[in-house]
Amino acid sequence: MKKILVIGAGRSATVLIQYFLDNAIANDWHITVGDISEQLAAEKVHGHERGRAIAFDVFNESQRREEVGNADIIVSMLPASMHFEVAKDCVEFGKHLTTASYISKEMRSLDEEAKSKDLILLNETGLDPGIDHLSAMKLLDEIRGDGGKVEHFESFTGGLVAPESDDNPWHYKFTWNPRNVVLASQGGAVKFIHNGKYKYIPYQRVFRRTEYITVEGHGEFEGYANRDSLSYREVYGLQDVKTLYRGTLRKPGFSRSWNAFVQLGMTDDSYVMEGSETMTHRDFVNAFLPFSLTDSVELKVRATLLLEQDDRLMEKLKWLGLFENTVIGLKNATPAQILQHILEKKWAMKPDDKDMIVMWHKIGFVKNGQKYVTESSMVVKGDDQHHTAMAKTVGLPLAIATRMILNGMVKETGVTLPISKDIYAPVLDELEKNGISFNEKTYEVEEFTT
Repeated sequence: MKKILVIGAGRSATVLIQYFLDNAIANDWHITVGDISEQLAAEKVHGHERGRAIAFDVFNESQRREEVGNADIIVSMLPASMHFEVAKDCVEFGKHLTTASYISKEMRSLDEEAKSKDLILLNETGLDPGIDHLSAMKLLDEIRGDGGKVEHFESFTGGLVAPESDDNPWHYKFTWNPRNVVLASQGGAVKFIHNGKYKYIPYQRVFRRTEYITVEGHGEFEGYANRDSLSYREVYGLQDVKTLYRGTLRKPGFSRSWNAFVQLGMTDDSYVMEGSETMTHRDFVNAFLPFSLTDSVELKVRATLLLEQDDRLMEKLKWLGLFENTVIGLKNATPAQILQHILEKKWAMKPDDKDMIVMWHKIGFVKNGQKYVTESSMVVKGDDQHHTAMAKTVGLPLAIATRMILNGMVKETGVTLPISKDIYAPVLDELEKNGISFNEKTYEVEEFTT
């Protein structure tokens, strides 16, 4: 019997754990699910004969090492910063590891030792990163295999609210980690290549440099740039590409409205605001505005953001309750933490709401002297608050890849990504059987445009 240890039973792990349980008897697996909340782990296992739920503290070294040592493969659904200690144990005890997170420098440092033990530490096998790698590499390999030379590559992904659950003026709700949304694109200038030129966007301009994208059958979206597109040149074999741009999708108008928070300074996470526990929403906004004996907070917001009298952005800010005298109640909080706290009251998913994942690739290539563009899009809707689109698209590819490793179908070793055909082809095939598929179209163009 093969033993799978899943660490972390949060929302993104729901479908992954269900996949393992559904396939446990046929594959002779036993699944242990560990979470800081034993109750949450038990809810995900729901009494399955091949499952075990435990309270698990990743910082409890003796427990962590014991559980890792008893498993054949470990699936870490922890935050990215917590993977490394688990990964070190995996290498020491000779266990494979899979995660949905970006490869960190610390994780990369284990590559040589993992290879020496014929272990695979497979990362970036969720949604984004994950399905974006799988689908992009499939297209790139097909284009290059057919004699095409890739000159243009764009890729965007968004976690959104489904149209039938879109009932607020921001056309957005938190469908994944709210903190990541609030801190998006921080940590240095955004970098990408456009028509052979390096481009840089400082953080304060990111949400005003957007691109409009039409996804066939689903309408228009807007995309803003992710922090570093250039790191994917080598990963995708695009060292000579003239345009390389990766970004995040939102509904049109979101980025301009979000930019108000950036310009006011509300997304800053680098300092604590004194007296935050007794501060009101209105006090919070006013803290970033000039002093005035006569002007209201609303007037000062208009003046600071240079808003016209009929600008609809003020309606969106009022809808969030930013000008109300509601006490925040967070002690020693940063601006970003306070903003997140306020937004979570309004952007929380309702019990009957459904989320939606949208992914879109655009690849420009030259073949026999003619320029072509291939567009590929994926749209997935959630079923309910447990089987969300996010849980499906993060959990399923990771679960499928884990099964393939257990069954000896993956020959790669070391710290790696799902970019080889022996991984991406079967994973994409099984995803399609589970309703996660791409629509593709290729057409001739005169020039590549962004």
